[in-house]
Amino acid sequence: MTISVLGCGWLGFPLAQNLLSKGYTVKGSTTSKKKLKEIKHAGVESFLLNLPEQLEDEETKSFWDADILFLNIPPGRGNQEVEQDYSQLVQKIVAKAKSEGVKWIIFASSTSVYSPVGGVTKEEDAEPGSAARPSGEAVLKAEEILRKSKLDSTIIRFGGLYGYGRHPVKYLAGKKGLSDASKPVNLIHQTDCLNIITEIIRQDKKNEIYNAVSDGHPPRKEFYKSAAQHFNLPEPEFESGEKQNYRVVSNNKLKRDLGYTFSYPNPMDHTP
Repeated sequence: MTISVLGCGWLGFPLAQNLLSKGYTVKGSTTSKKKLKEIKHAGVESFLLNLPEQLEDEETKSFWDADILFLNIPPGRGNQEVEQDYSQLVQKIVAKAKSEGVKWIIFASSTSVYSPVGGVTKEEDAEPGSAARPSGEAVLKAEEILRKSKLDSTIIRFGGLYGYGRHPVKYLAGKKGLSDASKPVNLIHQTDCLNIITEIIRQDKKNEIYNAVSDGHPPRKEFYKSAAQHFNLPEPEFESGEKQNYRVVSNNKLKRDLGYTFSYPNPMDHTP
């Protein structure tokens, strides 16, 4: 089986390496010439691919010759046109994959598709117009494009990603006057991301939507204070405020369908 990883960044590159170690034929794309050499050195067939400009380039045509496409390109933030721009890009990618014979697209989606409030949140709770930010609406539109494509698809709504040099506390260290002290975090470690994707492929879980978040959901204030101490960073300071009916993303469907046990079930167990 051949798997093409579109977007070999912090998540896509280790995924390509993991799939390679499992015996799959793996192709990977990047927009960086420096990263291209790194991907190639790891034994992954590498492609320099800027989208949508190079979608029809002959020199990258063989990238699309795959059984599975792992679509791992997030939308930009802050752009008022993000919904339209991102959905148009995904539409073009899906059409290209379909025309080249790809049978199954696995989409790295996000829990940003959900409302920031609402308590325990399951896969069926995503509704257009209720996402916390425009990028969440853009991702939800991309999901809809996939579902209507008549290709097999699997949508994985990842929580906030952390692990191996990436941790959200580094963006908040020392900041003051932060809101939502009681808001539960919805995070997932890189190792679990890779294992979940690999299990979805191994178990042939097509045409499903899964929330991929860790079991533990500590409050933001408690989590970031502990993480700052662990990494020897200045603690962020939160304003006190009333508790709300914050969103807590449920991973029950994922664990049930895949028989999956998390390697890092609680983000409070800080890792490198």
